Amino acid sequence: MQDMNITYLFDPLCGWCYGASGAIERLSRMEGATIHLAPTGLFAGEGARSMDQSFAAYAWQNDQRIARLTGQIFSETYRQQVLGATGASFDSAPATLAIVAVGLQSPAEEMAALKALQHARYVDGRDNGDMGVVIGILADAGFTEAADRLRAPDPELMAAYRARIEGARADMALFGANGVPALVVG
Repeated sequence: MQDMNITYLFDPLCGWCYGASGAIERLSRMEGATIHLAPTGLFAGEGARSMDQSFAAYAWQNDQRIARLTGQIFSETYRQQVLGATGASFDSAPATLAIVAVGLQSPAEEMAALKALQHARYVDGRDNGDMGVVIGILADAGFTEAADRLRAPDPELMAAYRARIEGARADMALFGANGVPALVVG
């Protein structure tokens, strides 16, 4: 197989992206395949919102469909502690910053960081929309330098965060992707 570069457009709070994580992981292990994570910021900034009962019910209904189609676990703990946290922030900026922080130190570890963040949310019921929780998840996963960096995000980290989201959104526009997850091959 010849070398294949794959850009993975995603958001760390996207249930469908979590559902696709097994396939993405299998792709990443293929000989000659290189996956580049491209966080889109779908649920950050203007895409962030407060968790309310209506959105939680909608998310849980989608999550159950994703679980049936992919076999991914969406635990009852997640339902109670994340979706049930009325008024909590549904904001992917903290998790996206975490992935970017890991990438600045060790780009090859970004996929492992994303996996840790997704598992913490959907299985363990930890709210990775909360920066304090995200710092703990990174520290628990062994990404202590990135976790420390998130305590006081510096200009380099913030510039890299903005550049990654802008680049991913430009790719979405260029290739006509209307949502995530999406792959750009080539």
